[in-house]
Amino acid sequence: MNQLTHFNQAGEAHMVDVGEKAATSRVAIAEGLITMQPQTLNLIMAGGHKKGEVLGIARIAGIMAAKKTSELIPLCHPLMLTHISVDLTPLPEQNAVHCQTTVKTSGQTGVEMEALTAVQIALLTIYDMCKAVDRGMSIEKVCLKKKSGGKSGTWERESLK
Repeated sequence: MNQLTHFNQAGEAHMVDVGEKAATSRVAIAEGLITMQPQTLNLIMAGGHKKGEVLGIARIAGIMAAKKTSELIPLCHPLMLTHISVDLTPLPEQNAVHCQTTVKTSGQTGVEMEALTAVQIALLTIYDMCKAVDRGMSIEKVCLKKKSGGKSGTWERESLK
């Protein structure tokens, strides 16, 4: 039976000791969506937003967030990340922007939290930059799609469709 790893035998929160674990290549892919009014998406796609190029700024915010995950999540290990990608794709048929992140490292613990943090912050940045014209935007379906590496190997989410 699986147990929560961030609690000791006394039930107190603690940082997991990964010192004896083997360093392996680790990859995590996460995704999410922000939905909005059609006019808001049109502004983003046309680059006509007065605050600047929304998707480019959101991409940089997502990358920065992945690098700072251990400062935001209390029991997360600081990691030397070897790759971060943040891909933002407008979906006009859904009045949305899809975000997919890929984070890689070679280390003793995985990068799932970094990938998920990057998605959330990229999408929150879009919200922040566009809230003056659309406060009804909604961040949805943020999830881990796939992780690989470590003792547990590869895990992949079954299709949500």
